[in-house]
Amino acid sequence: MEVSERTTRKSSNPNIVPNCSIKPIKSSFAMPSLKSASLSLQSFNPLCSSAEDLKHSQPRTVMTDNRDSDTLTLVDNSFGRLPDHLLIEIFIRLPVSEWAQISCVKKQWASLFLGECLWQAALMRTFPSASQAKRWPGPIPQGLSKRRFAALYVGKHIFALDDEIDEIVGHTYLFLKEQLELSNMPPPSGILHGTVIDQFITCGKSRDVAHELASQIWLAVLDNLEENQHTFLLLKRLALEGDVFLPFPYSRSIKVQWRVFEKLFTDFRDCFDQADYYDVLAMAKNKFQPIPSAWLGF
Repeated sequence: MEVSERTTRKSSNPNIVPNCSIKPIKSSFAMPSLKSASLSLQSFNPLCSSAEDLKHSQPRTVMTDNRDSDTLTLVDNSFGRLPDHLLIEIFIRLPVSEWAQISCVKKQWASLFLGECLWQAALMRTFPSASQAKRWPGPIPQGLSKRRFAALYVGKHIFALDDEIDEIVGHTYLFLKEQLELSNMPPPSGILHGTVIDQFITCGKSRDVAHELASQIWLAVLDNLEENQHTFLLLKRLALEGDVFLPFPYSRSIKVQWRVFEKLFTDFRDCFDQADYYDVLAMAKNKFQPIPSAWLGF
């Protein structure tokens, strides 16, 4: 009973909060998560470590024992009363893989992730040099803070770039992936590839560098497409596109064309009907000699 009394007295005092520190969370995010840094926030001890803990941190009614009688005590949650700017400072210190889950806890928190302030703070904390970046010319714009954060994250973790080109590469990756994934009828691959090449040449890159960067982006996008019916139809359309002569660097590299067929004959082999399989196989034999034996056999 002595423990119960201490619990009751502690809960009834709104100025006393439990001592709980923030701990890094193992990420299940598809992309590599940000390096776990020390997340100790001495000013915010009421916080718990993950989005699951945040869900349970809402005000709730608990039953406590008392020597005289059982009483219902409303546990006042200090965390729920924090102003937006403090919530932002807390959220940007949690792993990126938790942000989508955190935004689903409360409408107030969801609105923070929809606003510009949180993404500006996240951008400055994670990529301090982003404030010095200048806007660049070309068909693919820089975008607002949320878009810039995503682009820099991609540039750092998918392409492992650390120079001034990382943000441009990230934006180009997002542009190409969205065009291929979100469009019911994406533009022909030649137009998309030409847009990517023009972006790098406009930013001062040589033709050779532009071609190499574009090839890396194509390969990364193809490797990160979701495995669904839309992707199968997309890859099949890319494989069956007729060969169009384009001068260097506007022609797609052999590595990119090979990856399209490789994914079709390995990841999506069971999606073919017999006619489509032999059409795509004939196109593969026309482009590559020899072809892997694993591609053969319907």
